[in-house]
Amino acid sequence: LKQEETNTNIIKEKNDDIIQSINYALRIQKAILPTLDYVKKHLPNSFILYKPKDIVAGDFYWIEVKEGAILFAAADCTGHGVPGAMVSVVCNNGLNRAVREYNLIEPGEILNKTRQIVIEEFEKSEDDVKDGMDIALCLLKGDKLMYAGAHNPLWIIRKGARVIEEVKADKQPIGKFSSLQPYTLHSIQLYEGDTIYVFTDGYVDQFGGEKGKKFKAKAFRELLLSIQDKNMEEQQTIIDAVFENWKGNL
Repeated sequence: LKQEETNTNIIKEKNDDIIQSINYALRIQKAILPTLDYVKKHLPNSFILYKPKDIVAGDFYWIEVKEGAILFAAADCTGHGVPGAMVSVVCNNGLNRAVREYNLIEPGEILNKTRQIVIEEFEKSEDDVKDGMDIALCLLKGDKLMYAGAHNPLWIIRKGARVIEEVKADKQPIGKFSSLQPYTLHSIQLYEGDTIYVFTDGYVDQFGGEKGKKFKAKAFRELLLSIQDKNMEEQQTIIDAVFENWKGNL
């Protein structure tokens, strides 16, 4: 019994050390995320739903203001928890360098340069690192929207519409890939009352419900269409509540 108690204490100490270390990593990850005040300053009619599965996450959101335009993105890096968070720091840095160091503003060019930076960073390793990210990247200036994506699409709900207009992403990640092609740039005219959404696969891939299955894109589309008469704060509350109810204890 004494030996068992000793082993339990050792495990508890190690667990406490790991949790403390991860919590400090969270402070670092929070430092690279834009504050909600900053987001609201530049995108006042918006919301962010950010629900990491673990303490730290492979998903992140990003915003940069340049030349009177607002760049913003939802990104999903390979892995969960600590590995995903470490990759997110590399990928976030790649985006920042593409815009600040290389002075790029067009979303397609930003993704091309970010991919180059990420690949070069991981190629320094002796191991074959194939990590990277999926991303939906937008540039908003007035009523003009530009978008480029790696796996993550852009959804638009036009005022009064009963369907979602999807702008598809390129099927290649930001990272190593068998056939590297330039990312496609899409230009979209927006009108008053239109709503745009960028997101990772975390919501649609959440297991839950009576049968413990994924939420899926079809249900997500129906949910967003059903709340178009709500303001952004109400939409965030509803989307969050539906997610939690679906997830249950899973």
